[in-house]
Amino acid sequence: MAADLKEIESQALQLSPEERGELIHRLIVSLEGQPEDSPEAIAMAWDGEIARRVADMEAGRTQWIPADEVMARLRDRITAAKTGADQS
Repeated sequence: MAADLKEIESQALQLSPEERGELIHRLIVSLEGQPEDSPEAIAMAWDGEIARRVADMEAGRTQWIPADEVMARLRDRITAAKTGADQS
């Protein structure tokens, strides 16, 4: 199977970017099934979600965490995961 996978990968990498994109789409659909909505409906839903989040930020309903703090927390979690410790 590994040799087959390498051959398929080699062939896939020879496709045009558009063809590789189509192949990726088909593979994802084979794993997850067809999306329930059209791409346009999904984009509209995301636009609505983005607008809601921006409105929440502007109204002060969200908690802001400085990027340095977020990155420090992530580094701590990665370190803990590597050492087998569980930090939340």
